Amino acid sequence: MKRTTIFLMVVVLLLQVVVGCESNKATEQVQTKQHADFTFEVKPETFEVFVERDGVKEIASEPILARKVTNVQKGEQEIAWSYPDDQLDVSIKKKEDHLQITLTSTGTGSFSWPAVKGASYMLPLGEGKWVPADDSKWQSFLKEESLSFAESFSMRFFAVNKSKYALMYVVDNLFNNTVDFSVDPTIAFTFAHEFPTINPDKTYGFRLYVTDNDPVSVAGVYKQYVKEQGELLPLAEKAKAKANPSIEKLYGAPHFYLWNKSFLSVNDVKWNALKTKLNANFIGALEQILASNGVDGKESIQQFREIQKQDYVADFQKKAILSGLNYALCSREFYNLQLFPQVSEEAKKSFGKGIDTLTDSQLYDLNKKVLKSVLQDVVPPVEQWGNADSTDLLKEMKAAGIDQAWIGLPNWTAAYMKPAFIQEANETGYLIASYDSYHSIHQEENPDWNTAIFKDKSLYENATITKKNGEKKAGFLQQGRLLNPTLSLPSVKQRMDEIMSNDVAFNSWFIDVDAAGDFNDDYSPQHTTTEAEDMKAKLARMDYIRDEKNLVIGSETGNDFASRSIAFAHGIETPVIKWADPDMRKNKQSPYYVGGYWSPAGEIPERYAKQVPIKEEYRQVYIDPVYSLPLYKLVYNNAVITSHHWEWGSLKIKGEVGTRMLKELLYNVPPLYHLDKKMWDAEQELIMNYLKVWSPFHKKAVQQEMTDYRVLSEDRLVQKSVYGDDLQVIVNFSQQDFTYEGQVMKARSALIIDGNDKQTFLAPAQ
Repeated sequence: MKRTTIFLMVVVLLLQVVVGCESNKATEQVQTKQHADFTFEVKPETFEVFVERDGVKEIASEPILARKVTNVQKGEQEIAWSYPDDQLDVSIKKKEDHLQITLTSTGTGSFSWPAVKGASYMLPLGEGKWVPADDSKWQSFLKEESLSFAESFSMRFFAVNKSKYALMYVVDNLFNNTVDFSVDPTIAFTFAHEFPTINPDKTYGFRLYVTDNDPVSVAGVYKQYVKEQGELLPLAEKAKAKANPSIEKLYGAPHFYLWNKSFLSVNDVKWNALKTKLNANFIGALEQILASNGVDGKESIQQFREIQKQDYVADFQKKAILSGLNYALCSREFYNLQLFPQVSEEAKKSFGKGIDTLTDSQLYDLNKKVLKSVLQDVVPPVEQWGNADSTDLLKEMKAAGIDQAWIGLPNWTAAYMKPAFIQEANETGYLIASYDSYHSIHQEENPDWNTAIFKDKSLYENATITKKNGEKKAGFLQQGRLLNPTLSLPSVKQRMDEIMSNDVAFNSWFIDVDAAGDFNDDYSPQHTTTEAEDMKAKLARMDYIRDEKNLVIGSETGNDFASRSIAFAHGIETPVIKWADPDMRKNKQSPYYVGGYWSPAGEIPERYAKQVPIKEEYRQVYIDPVYSLPLYKLVYNNAVITSHHWEWGSLKIKGEVGTRMLKELLYNVPPLYHLDKKMWDAEQELIMNYLKVWSPFHKKAVQQEMTDYRVLSEDRLVQKSVYGDDLQVIVNFSQQDFTYEGQVMKARSALIIDGNDKQTFLAPAQ
């Protein structure tokens, strides 16, 4: 029947639209139940949505400021209307098991909806968090906080716990969204979407589900959604589909960053005899090379001269001298036939080809032989340089019982310094990767930040991201600029071809940022790019490295838009903790100062090696198991292997090492360590006592889905996870024993039940 204008106005002003339907039956899934038998009501003026199930009515979205409404159209299972002043159309349709809510801009640049409020929330912040709305520490942390949805939420949903059930929003459009929190009187938040002028897609929306009020149900709903989208790809299928069975080397593998960034280590040099080999001509040649190394170069030169006056070499002098030698050994100006007449015929032959024709690994090999000709018996044969922190360390790890491991290098030059180390890792059965990044680009070259250096020098002006206001977007730490990923692939190919031509047998690769959800709109007229195109380009370059170079790919964070591309990720389990806190980042006198990036030659930087306590205000938010939920694992346990961010490795937080071990077992998370010979000697017993339990457990659990998760005690400190049909791990984080199904669980322990086999792990007191 045709509606008149008057009738429309009456509908808008007086009616509360009620749309209800019942499906024939609820959709049953593994470990979860989606509720299709709910009704809903809508108030278009204030965009309130109410849901009722089993006689319990809840508000799904809080009222916004009342607006003028036109074009109301309703049917038995749907309603649509327009906000003429906002230039926005809204459509809500009842599907079999959810509401489909779509908002379309007809001119507005942004809109905020829904505004949600509940007793608590289940949010995929990192691995997952339970956030009580009235919790003071969460309120303090989230006060006036605005989070990028794509970056901060590892999966595309949020869930609100109501009295009898949960309301779960699955986000249709990943891009240009923020989540804005308020905390007065309790935590609530609003979802805001921008409609960029450069983006032709003028819609965003949600699927609204009603589900049981627990994380297993919520994750189960989302997992089914991911499957429907064709986005769930288990590790076993990745290994088969990409013809890369090396993915299986991740099963049961702890993750290590090894710090062998120097040619010579302190134990390679006979220090008392060193000055007898250093003549004025050699030091003069070094001085010319080290002049380009700033303050560090000046310090090295000074110490080369100082030790000539001494009958000893102090530790700080050893570090400065090694730093200078290691810097010079990377230089294409190091070799001089007049200065080094003693060099071997083999080295002279290499030099005869022309320095510029040598690959980096060939250059380093030549320079090592040249330096050996000067230092002679003060240093061992070049093949043995740096062995303690590289090949020898690998042999010790293998002998200790580490059969599988993922090993990362801080950058690929470490491999050029000692290609035999990479080969040794392969032969040991380990995965070996380099850190890489295509995020920032610098105009001035810095060899210590070689990921920001590109052969194509036109990229800095012609391929960097422009903000809406016309300014260039700065790179990491506000240095350089951001490279537009849609223009990066030729440089990715060039870099990877060059690296792999250096006789280094990498079988894995780690790419910073690409899986972290850091998307950008580029307003450059010459290469306008949307966030969606940015994401596709990042996935494309990861896929290229994976497929064309046959490498096991990992990336930072591992948000689930990248789940089909990557095999592992660092950062979801423990992200970077409160980046802006000056006590942690700037105040070197603070007990919480995490340390700097710089390190003396051959040492692990403080940022990774120094153990620091965590501020109590952050402990609850970031690492307290009471507030953690395995949401990501309940969806992706057998599809993406996730660990900690490299700044927050398993041993980083003082007083929390044991708790993090227990949580790694509960959540099936690989421990992540930073190692050199010194750290290995100090921590080997602790690491190996843990890995004897963790590795066989992970090897089995990672090949199965996480099928259940339960909180077993009122204080939430006893929890259980289930993998597959019968592999269980129960963890008692508390300081008191706990009885579970007739068995006493010791305080601070994990009980692993595999069929009829049981094993207990007691966390160390640190």
